[in-house]
Amino acid sequence: MGQADQQHLDWLARSFGQADYQPLSRSDIDALHRAGEAVYVAPGGHLFDEGDRATASFLIEQGEVEIYRGEGQTRRVVARAGPGAVLGDLAMFRDGSHIANARASRPVRAIRFERSLILPELAVHPGILMRWLVSALSRMETTQRRLLALTHKSVIAQVADLLVEESDRQPDVNLSQSTIGTLLGVSRQSVNEALGRLRDQGVVETGYRRIRVIDPDRLRAIALV
Repeated sequence: MGQADQQHLDWLARSFGQADYQPLSRSDIDALHRAGEAVYVAPGGHLFDEGDRATASFLIEQGEVEIYRGEGQTRRVVARAGPGAVLGDLAMFRDGSHIANARASRPVRAIRFERSLILPELAVHPGILMRWLVSALSRMETTQRRLLALTHKSVIAQVADLLVEESDRQPDVNLSQSTIGTLLGVSRQSVNEALGRLRDQGVVETGYRRIRVIDPDRLRAIALV
């Protein structure tokens, strides 16, 4: 095994799911290596398309992916995914079709797990299965938390909550106001007003498709309102 492969597998062991919940053994990592293959997607390329049968899932190692539905003027970004995210697995497990498109917004390196290869490995490697389960439940919890926020929080609190989540990955949040509105289910004008209030309070700085969080503690406090 080359040094690059070893580094790749070490990343996988510590980044997939919740690393401290169920440590992966060397046998587990070897199984993932057998079932997965590295793929590279240039910006604008797709990991999968809406309506296609889900024959594989993807674990993002580097880069960023936009999850969107529709085309042209009806195109709407509904989520973003970065390193450590798993995409397409729920549809893959139920042998269904993808309900959205996954497009690389930055150069992406990912591990592709073919359904016919990963399912047999999960059946005999409980460590992998547990980590995968934790990953899926974490994503469901994030979705549930966002839905609850949409029901009970003001728009400025919703925007602050989203910015807290996004800024945990990187200091600059590269989201347009229309994308934030789509993610939260509110109008672009409402997002613009909320960002203006956050900017006036010295919590964020804004630019073209870029928001920089400069007072994360204050932002978290606003997100709880």
